[in-house]
Amino acid sequence: MTLQQEIIAKLGVKPSINVDEEIARRVAFLKEYIRKAGVSGLLIAISGGVDSAVATGLCKRATDELSQETGKEYITLGVFQPYGEQADIQHSYAVAEAFNLTHKVETNIAEAVDEIALETEYAFKALGTPRHMSRGGKGNVKARTRMVVQYALAFDLNLLVVGTDHASEALTGFYTKWGDGAVDLTPLSTLNKRQVRELARRLGVPAEVIDKAPTAGLWEGQTDETELGVSYEANSDYLEGKEIDPKAREILEKHYLRTEHKRQPIPGI
Repeated sequence: MTLQQEIIAKLGVKPSINVDEEIARRVAFLKEYIRKAGVSGLLIAISGGVDSAVATGLCKRATDELSQETGKEYITLGVFQPYGEQADIQHSYAVAEAFNLTHKVETNIAEAVDEIALETEYAFKALGTPRHMSRGGKGNVKARTRMVVQYALAFDLNLLVVGTDHASEALTGFYTKWGDGAVDLTPLSTLNKRQVRELARRLGVPAEVIDKAPTAGLWEGQTDETELGVSYEANSDYLEGKEIDPKAREILEKHYLRTEHKRQPIPGI
């Protein structure tokens, strides 16, 4: 078995999908998880990107169906989490409107993140190595702060926190450990980026969200493909078992091997 075949098997990606079947299967998964957990619904952070938009559509469909089937109200809470001014925040609100979210809230993380950064820089100074936090380090603080707020809301509202990670991100480890990777369930985990976009079109995600350049929003101008050095088209082709440019293959496999720790349970002895 080649490394590519091993990765595809581990991540569970299909070479092609039936979009309607995949939507129905994932909605059923969410409904069953809600029932078993005995919670009141789901919480989804809506970043303005296509991944969170698809997850929002699945969550809303699941809680609507459960409400209709049981006569009890189940909710999907959409959370917008800008750091200061977010240039594309209108896309987050457009997603909420597209799926008729009646429960939504904005929680700006800027003050909390800046305070953590300041305390960290005090620690650097105390250690005799005064400096500012690196851009990447502060980016990770943003991702983890968002999750702290999400879980604070979810705990008191009796909700499960839904993640947006999918197989194309798992392949490259392109998520923050204990940040956006720290969730209760991930309804997109066996889809590649191309397949996520297929679901987006069927669910009715706004076109401007589907077509925009993917970004984690960790700093201004950041895009996934620039940071990773490989396109999501090549990434998706790889996960569908296709032959891709050898250089792109090398980049993807290096990312996968380097980030293996993110996909494993915490080691111990």
